[in-house]
Amino acid sequence: MITTVRIEVHGAVQGVGFRPHVFRLATELGIRGDVRNVGGHVVITACGPPDVLDAFRQALRQRAPRHADVHRISVTPHADVSHAGFLVLDSAFATGPRTIVPDLATCDACTVELFDPDDRRYRYPFVNCTDCGPRATIVDSLPYDRSRTSMRGFPLCASCSAEYHDPADRRFHAEPVACPECGPRLRWRGVLGDEALHLATATIANGGIIAAKGIGGYQLICAAGDEDAVARLRELKHRPRKPLAVMVRDLVQARALAEVDEEAAGLLRSGSAPIVVLPSLAGGLDIGLFLPYSPLHHLLLHDLALPLVVTSGNRSGEPIVISDEEAEATLGPVVDGILSHDRPILARYDDSVVRAGRMVRRARGFAPETLSLPVSSPKPVLALGAQLKHTTALVVGDRAVLGPHTGDLENAEALAAFERTAETLSRWQGTVPEHCAHDLHPRYLSTRYAQRWPRDRRIPVQHHHAHVAATAAEHGVRGRFIGVAYDGLGLGDDGTLWGGEVLLATYREYRRVARFGRAPLPGGEAAVRRPSRMALGYLHGAEDFGAPSIPDHRPARETDLVRRMIERRVNSPLASSAGRLFDAAAAMLGLCEENSYEGEAAVLLEAAAAGHDGPPFDWKLHRRDGMWVYDPVPTLRDLVTCGDPTGVAAARFHTTIGEVTAALVREVAGGVRTVCLGGGVFQNRRLVDAVFRELADFEVLVGERVPVNDGGISYGQAAVAAALLAEGIS
Repeated sequence: MITTVRIEVHGAVQGVGFRPHVFRLATELGIRGDVRNVGGHVVITACGPPDVLDAFRQALRQRAPRHADVHRISVTPHADVSHAGFLVLDSAFATGPRTIVPDLATCDACTVELFDPDDRRYRYPFVNCTDCGPRATIVDSLPYDRSRTSMRGFPLCASCSAEYHDPADRRFHAEPVACPECGPRLRWRGVLGDEALHLATATIANGGIIAAKGIGGYQLICAAGDEDAVARLRELKHRPRKPLAVMVRDLVQARALAEVDEEAAGLLRSGSAPIVVLPSLAGGLDIGLFLPYSPLHHLLLHDLALPLVVTSGNRSGEPIVISDEEAEATLGPVVDGILSHDRPILARYDDSVVRAGRMVRRARGFAPETLSLPVSSPKPVLALGAQLKHTTALVVGDRAVLGPHTGDLENAEALAAFERTAETLSRWQGTVPEHCAHDLHPRYLSTRYAQRWPRDRRIPVQHHHAHVAATAAEHGVRGRFIGVAYDGLGLGDDGTLWGGEVLLATYREYRRVARFGRAPLPGGEAAVRRPSRMALGYLHGAEDFGAPSIPDHRPARETDLVRRMIERRVNSPLASSAGRLFDAAAAMLGLCEENSYEGEAAVLLEAAAAGHDGPPFDWKLHRRDGMWVYDPVPTLRDLVTCGDPTGVAAARFHTTIGEVTAALVREVAGGVRTVCLGGGVFQNRRLVDAVFRELADFEVLVGERVPVNDGGISYGQAAVAAALLAEGIS
C-alpha cells in the first residue's frame, strides 16, 4: 500500500543543510514528493509504503545535519503528489515561531579547500558550505533563501550555480555560497582581493593595528606578542587592565598558553567557536582563547604564524561597528588601516564568551537560537533586559528568542543598537509584540524605552527575580524554588538597592526571605568604580548588629571625608549587595583600589585565591524585619586581622560566603529542595563550586546556556512575563 503524508519539521532546520538532507534521504529510500522551507520550518510531502515513511521520519531526526536541532515533527495525511521523483521547491511564507541558525565556524572541508592551491577557492576568504559560514548576520527575513540575505547582491556564477543545484554537492542550497568570480572581495585602501590581505598582514607584522570586517562586526587586530601594539590597543579601547582575547591557529598553540581540557577543546573546535576563558600557564588571571572561525581569520593566522589579539571594533562603551561608513569614521582615525569587504552585515554579533562550560556572553555562534519557556505565553512579549551586558528577548508561545549581547545600554549608540535588535527579532519572527517586560529601575534606558508602551501593556519585573527565574527557566523548573541572587546592584521592590538576596519564588511571584547586611555606597557610582570607597562604607557605615567594628588602617584624609558623607547621609545610598562586599574584601586585601572594568575587583579576588585554601572566617546570621540577614562585619574583621597571606585570606573569604549561602538557604527552605543561583557574582567559579559542595543534598542549578550576569535578565523577564500573562495577570 502506498500512502502520502505531510511532514512538518520544526526547530533549527533552516541554514543547516536540512533540505539537502531530506532530498538525499528520500532518494535513498525511493520516496516521491518534495521539500520546501515554509516560514521558519521545513514542510515535506512524502509518498511511499507506510514502513518506508516511518523509517524516513525517524531518519529525519536521527541522521539530521550536525548543526540542526529538531524540536518537533508532526505527520498528517495528505493528497497524493502528481510529479515523479523528489523535488526541492521554492520557499513559502507562513506565520508561527521561527528559529534562526547562528553563524557557524568554518568547517574542516572548507578549510582544506582554502589552502589547496588546486582548488578554485584557494585563499578565498568567503568560502562556506551548508555546514558552515554566516547565517544570522546576513539574514534579512525568513524563509531562509539567498534572496532574503545580504548575498542577494552577488548573483551566482555558472560554477557556483551548478554546485548550488547539485544534490550530491555539499553546497546544495547553501545560500551564502560564492567564489572569487561571483562573490564578495576584500578591500584595503582601494586595493582588492589577496593583495589587500597581504597589505593588512604586513601592517600587523610591522607592529600595526588593523580594523578587519568580521562575521558580526568589525574587529581590532594586532600581534599578541607585540607589547607596544597591545599597549596602544589598550589605550585606544580605554582598557588598561582587562584581559584581551587571543586567537590562536590550533589547539597546539592554545595548549602552549593555557590549560585546555577535553571539554574546552571541544568548545574551541565547535561550530559556535566561542572565546573560552581558561587557566593561563603563565599564572595570574585566566586567559580568553579562541580559534579562527572565519576563512579570513584562518588566512591571517596562517600568513602571520603567530597568535593575535582580536577584540571588538568599537570605542569604549559603544556597540561593535558593523557598517563600512561608521568604521571609516570611528575606527579609521585610530588604526593603521581597515580591511573591509563588500558583503553587508545585517545584524550585529560580538563574540561569545564561555568559562568553565557556562555562558558569560551569549552572542555569535549561540544567539539567536530559541530557548524553551516553562510556561507558554498567550501573547508575544518583548523583554527589554536591564542596563549592563544588555540583551533583549522576544517571546512567542513557549519559546524565547534571546538576542545577542549588545554591550552596556548607557548611550545613544547602544540604545539604537538595542532598538535595531528588537526590530530584527520581531521581523524574523513575523510578529509584533503586544507587551513588554522591563526592569524596575527608572533610570535604565531599557525602562525608559518601556514607557513608550501603554501602561497596561508594561510588565515590570524585579531585577533579582529575573536573575533567578532565568536559571529556573533554563533548567525547566516547574514548582517553587529558592532563588539566590548575588550581583552588584538592582532596584528592589521597596525602593532600596539589593544585590545579596534569597527569594522564595515561582515565575509569577516571589518573597524576599533573606539578604546580606546593608552598607552605604559613599559617592554612589563612585563607590562602584572604587572598591576602596566600598571598603570604607563597610568600615564606617555597615548595618549594625552589635558586632565589634572593623579596624581601619586606611589613609585618614579619604577616611574622614567618607565618614562625614556617611554620617550626613550625603549621596551614600544603602545596598545589600554581595558584589559590593566582594569589592570591599578585594580592597581590604590590597588587590584593587579602583575598577578599570566592571567586576575587576572580584576577578582579582578569585584569582588570588587560586591554589589556596583555609577555614572560613567568622560569620553571623540575624533575624530582622522577618528576614534572615547575614552580617558581614565579623567576616571582614577577621579578613583584615587574620595575618594570613593574601591568597589564603582570599580563599577563606570564598569559603565563608559559600557557607553563609548554604546557611541562609537551609534557614528558609522548608520543604523546597531546588536552589537556583543567579547574578553576576556567580560567574565566580570558586564560589559556585563552594555552594554546590555545601548544598550537596539540594538540587542546585546555575545558568549554563544563559549568562548568570545581566546578559540573562531579558530571558528571566521573558519567563516571568509569560507566566503572568498565562494566568491573566499583567
